[in-house]
Amino acid sequence: MTDKVLARAREALGADAVGQDPQGRPRVSPESTDGVARAMALAHNESWTVRIEGRGTWCPPDAPADLVITTTALDRVNTVAPSDLVATIQAGAAIGAVQRRLGAERVWLAWDSPGRPQRSLGSIVATGTAGPLRHRYGPIRDHLLGCTFVSGDGRIVRPGGTVVKNVAGYDLTKLMAGGFGAFGVITELNLRLRAAPELDRTLLARGGRDALSSAGRDLAEAAIDAVALELLSPAMAADAEWVLAVRLAGSADGVRAETERVKQVATLAWSAPAPDQANAIWHGAAHAALAGNVTIRLGVLLPGIDDTLDLLADHLDLGLVAAGAGSGSIRWTGDVPPERLMAVRRIAAGREIPLTLERAPWAYRKTTGHFGLYREGVGTIVARLRETFDPGHVIQVPLDADG
Repeated sequence: MTDKVLARAREALGADAVGQDPQGRPRVSPESTDGVARAMALAHNESWTVRIEGRGTWCPPDAPADLVITTTALDRVNTVAPSDLVATIQAGAAIGAVQRRLGAERVWLAWDSPGRPQRSLGSIVATGTAGPLRHRYGPIRDHLLGCTFVSGDGRIVRPGGTVVKNVAGYDLTKLMAGGFGAFGVITELNLRLRAAPELDRTLLARGGRDALSSAGRDLAEAAIDAVALELLSPAMAADAEWVLAVRLAGSADGVRAETERVKQVATLAWSAPAPDQANAIWHGAAHAALAGNVTIRLGVLLPGIDDTLDLLADHLDLGLVAAGAGSGSIRWTGDVPPERLMAVRRIAAGREIPLTLERAPWAYRKTTGHFGLYREGVGTIVARLRETFDPGHVIQVPLDADG
């Protein structure tokens, strides 16, 4: 089977784009959207299963498949328009390299997703993994103006951008954010940028979890103009205590004014680390999300953060935890048997708290699914969308426990 797949892939894409992954599976690295479309159409016509792979730094690239399609060759920054605050970038580009390129134009992409700087933009969009900057700038989907993706049967779809309305009323661009690649291969992104701030300052307070969580709510209710407001466990912050981190960015006068407001609203022992130290804290927390085999996120209403942290403490642990003290999103990383995670998911569902599996080995994902049980009616919609965009069921993505 492997020899046949390699031979057919070389015919369709050329020998230079075809190789094998470390496990010996045929792998193609198309350099264009058209190349991805040829690969997906071939897999659909031959009834091959496909693993979509970015740079392999977030979710393990271990799903069994007849053919692996990697986006690593799709790494170009096509256009940057600083005056319009927009850019078009291929999905295989690494986030660290992209931010450096944008920084030269005095703009940036307001993403600080967990993982390494080598992580691809497509991975971030597909998994919907927003970092602390979601407090100000919102989830990943809010940064997407449009995209290009290739469906499971090789069709090229370009929603968003100048498109006024998507088919059947669905916003297909936002559908791709957090869809884990179930509807196709993202190849290109039209992104909203932000102007580089004049001043970027981080304030830190250390202490007990409940006191810092309460202070975070006070800051959120006071509408402090922060770009990030995050509660970090000691292990996540590499500190002896829990840490409440407030990131302020914008004009120098605005940041100085908000600094004083933070100190007035929350009378804690605040410190302001030097910029390189502040960057190390945020980057360290992002990298710490890789320290366990499993990463999950929970969507919590702001008043429910403490109770949800208690739930994690009772059934998992509070080792590597980051909680959006102003947004409610909680991310947990560690090692837990799938059966226990599914039990926690059931408890969370009873409280109307969604629990998403962001990363884990393939066997784990296959057992639990990324989303678990859908709300009434949602499962049917997702199934119809998958049937529409992947009618041959070639893409290996277990959204629910049945795969």
